[in-house]
Amino acid sequence: MKFEFKAVLFSAALAALILPASAQTASTPPSDPTPQATNPVAQRKENQQERIQNGVNSGALTSTEAGHLDKREQRLNNETRAMRAADGGKLTAADKAKVNAQQDRLSHKIYRAKHNTNRTAK
Repeated sequence: MKFEFKAVLFSAALAALILPASAQTASTPPSDPTPQATNPVAQRKENQQERIQNGVNSGALTSTEAGHLDKREQRLNNETRAMRAADGGKLTAADKAKVNAQQDRLSHKIYRAKHNTNRTAK
């Protein structure tokens, strides 16, 4: 009986120590978030560049189409950079809305270019 009591007590103590530790590590946010995690504009820019590259790699985009999309992306990046410079390094809410609308249009253009009939031979 003494051994069973010790085993139960040891199991309960172990569970009491492990459960709070595992709950704490699961819900703790990262201490050093990446810039993309805190900046949706940058994350979206990166995603769209990846979509363009994937289209080129799969043959869904021709090099000409990819070049046009890259130029549009670069113009948007330059405009965003100018907006940040004008407002002390930050985007205002109006600037964010404008950039988001422009990214929506660019995203649509990427989709249309990837799904048109122009294909490269693979």
